Amino acid sequence: MVDIISAILLGIIEGLTEFLPVSSTGHLILAGHLLGFEGESETTFKIVIQLGAVLAVLILYWRRYLEIGVNLIKLDFSKNKGLNAIHMFLAMIPALIMYLLFKDFIKGRLFGPMPVLIGLIIGGVLMLIASRIRRTVTADNTDDMNYKQAFGIGLFQCLALWPGFSRSGSTISGGLLLGTSQKAAADFTFMISVPVMFGATLLDLYESRDLLSSEDIILLLIGFATAFAVAMLAVVTFLKVIKRLRLEWFALYRFVLAGAFYLIVML
Repeated sequence: MVDIISAILLGIIEGLTEFLPVSSTGHLILAGHLLGFEGESETTFKIVIQLGAVLAVLILYWRRYLEIGVNLIKLDFSKNKGLNAIHMFLAMIPALIMYLLFKDFIKGRLFGPMPVLIGLIIGGVLMLIASRIRRTVTADNTDDMNYKQAFGIGLFQCLALWPGFSRSGSTISGGLLLGTSQKAAADFTFMISVPVMFGATLLDLYESRDLLSSEDIILLLIGFATAFAVAMLAVVTFLKVIKRLRLEWFALYRFVLAGAFYLIVML
């Protein structure tokens, strides 16, 4: 019963934090530490349930995904089509390579409270820098983005492999530094999150297949369903918030969370 309650609570946390630049993975790790929900199978749980929240993005952007898919089949990558599969591929490949090279280190060394607190702070500093440096905006929306910006955002996404940095925080910061608007960076961030998380989830489930019991599968399904349901309720509102609210406010929240958790729990 305790594990079921933990799975539901973590699913709620995931659904509420996935669309904000505060690191949903970091929140899951910190909450899991408080709940005593830690271990190898629990680490897999924290990775897999993120797909539940991310699928809400698939439903929200399904027309864009369909358009990109149709143009990919037609091998139509003309500039007047705007965002296309090449943008997506360029943005995904850096983090994919980094994850495949360092996944054992990431899961073995970084899925703990202290690495998360460090990631929250450094990621918050990055967000402050990105929001304060004035750059000429060359891409007001995703259709204005060029391949160089897409690849650059993909490089920044590598930072999110460190729990606490936040995928959206890293990529939106990268987008701002590379000349996109905050809205364009946010839209692009969430569009690439679906294939990235889908691939990461399948890979992690396959590699953890011998560690998962029938009880673990039930907990995964509960957490996945909870994260999806909460995310569906929150996605539209939270995406509007992240496109309009300056990154400084999210950075401040990260600093407060890291400081409070360290003082109350770690000391």
